[in-house]
Amino acid sequence: MGIPAIGLGTYRLKGEEVSDAVSQGLHLGYRHIDTAQIYENEQEIGQVIADSGVPRDELFITTKIWIANLAPRKLIPSLEESLRKLRMDHVDMTLIHWPSPDDKVPMEEYLPMLLEAKEQGLTKRIGVSNFTIEHLSKAIDLVGGENIATNQVEIHPFMHNRKVAEFAREHGIQLTAYMPLAVGKVMKDPVLQAIGQAHEATPAQVTLAWLLQLGYVVIPSSTKRQHLQDNLRAGDLKLSQEDMAAIAALERNERIADPDFAPDWD
Repeated sequence: MGIPAIGLGTYRLKGEEVSDAVSQGLHLGYRHIDTAQIYENEQEIGQVIADSGVPRDELFITTKIWIANLAPRKLIPSLEESLRKLRMDHVDMTLIHWPSPDDKVPMEEYLPMLLEAKEQGLTKRIGVSNFTIEHLSKAIDLVGGENIATNQVEIHPFMHNRKVAEFAREHGIQLTAYMPLAVGKVMKDPVLQAIGQAHEATPAQVTLAWLLQLGYVVIPSSTKRQHLQDNLRAGDLKLSQEDMAAIAALERNERIADPDFAPDWD
């Protein structure tokens, strides 16, 4: 199975909130669940999946190695700990969550360990997240582009990350758009509202349809059943070239995820 185009993001969801969201998501038909070590919700997600009765081979589970676990002696043990929490013997994809801050841990040390985790069968695919062109280029040199299943980066109507997108496309690397709904800002945008009205769709559905038509994987997050259902149906919406152009014009390089340890963005 390739990476399912629509996944359920679980960033900022903890405890009962994440359990409810994933439980409802699985019931509605989501089969791609995205988590990370730093989200501190792998245990709850593992429990919900175990209780759901959904066969493991129907699911696509992604987790991410946190920056504190990039040292070679920590990386694989940290993934094994994630697997214990998730109650699984493997995940479908493991990403490096962020490049090492200031490249303190050289990529030459942690990327080969991630590849080793794949060779050990702990993860079916490996990839990266928040990698700049410079980081992505080095990663390709180290492990080969064919081993990089995705680069998960912030992409939404107000921040298109075009340079990274073009570089990834040139090298055949799938991009996954996180924060695709710009933490709810798309709902208030008049352009997206107008396109939505024309299609009898929500601004969120319009946004996700736009990203899907551009070939991205999307991992929107929601705790509301109706929103979860709407997001999953976004793939049925077909936007015109005029719609696509109108959304393209919303770009204003508005980055939301920019922690102090982030790399120098392109």
